[in-house]
Amino acid sequence: MSAPLPPHLRRLEAEAIHIMREVAAEFRNPVMLYSIGKDSSAMLHVALKAFHPAKPPFPLLHVDTTWKFREMIAFRDATARRLGLELIVHVNEEGLKRGISPIASGSALHTQVMKTEGLRQALDKRHFDAAFGGARRDEEKSRAKERIFSHRSASHVWDPRNQRPELWRVFNTRIKPGESMRVFPLSNWTELDVWTYIAAQDIPVVPLYFAKERPVVDRDGTLIMVDDERLPLNAGETPRLERIRFRTLGCYPLTGAIRSRAGTLDAIIAEMRASHSSERQGRLIDHDDAGSMEKKKREGYF
Repeated sequence: MSAPLPPHLRRLEAEAIHIMREVAAEFRNPVMLYSIGKDSSAMLHVALKAFHPAKPPFPLLHVDTTWKFREMIAFRDATARRLGLELIVHVNEEGLKRGISPIASGSALHTQVMKTEGLRQALDKRHFDAAFGGARRDEEKSRAKERIFSHRSASHVWDPRNQRPELWRVFNTRIKPGESMRVFPLSNWTELDVWTYIAAQDIPVVPLYFAKERPVVDRDGTLIMVDDERLPLNAGETPRLERIRFRTLGCYPLTGAIRSRAGTLDAIIAEMRASHSSERQGRLIDHDDAGSMEKKKREGYF
């Protein structure tokens, strides 16, 4: 049962609906990037409201690195079936043949090949000219300076020094043949906004966001959940059960959990109100080197 939205969330939702309808009107072949996380779930819910009673006029696209948590994949497939939406799953087969993985290849190469190159392959293969993403400006400094309508070259490159002005909710949607646009309807939302919206609208999310006992190992202060047998254990290392949850979800060997007792949406919201750390502190790919996220985005990352 949905609850009434507070005024600031009504404004954010209206802005996101306006952005989605603008894309549907101005672009020939849009797609929604569906990474299965809380932001994707909120963004998808907004899309369902934006085009109700029809279905959203674009498919969902998941770039599958083959290293997502098993619960994420089960949730992805169940969501597509429940809503009757077209779901495109793309895997970089060339990367698989090369044996690229976060463990054997390291986080930087794995992210470059299986995520960034995989996304570019998927967009090129189906000739998508606009791609919705669930990124928010409060997540990370490079995302803070990116426009809602983020122009990409024919090779999917983002140039942060050459961005278009966005004044009074007027967006320049013009692109040349071969170019594309990344569009971020939740840019002005915060992590707390997303969770408050999810609670008010009763939006299903991956169970990994809720605290429960799970097997983990401690790697240099980062709690890594042992999701399957592919994670090699170090000498003398034994998984132990701890009550954990995830603030952000990615490839499981590259995503750290947090100790938490927040097993409900209300408890998560209370925890967020008291938190003073970034949700992406558990993403190991953000710490590859200085300016890591901006470098990835320049190359075509989400």
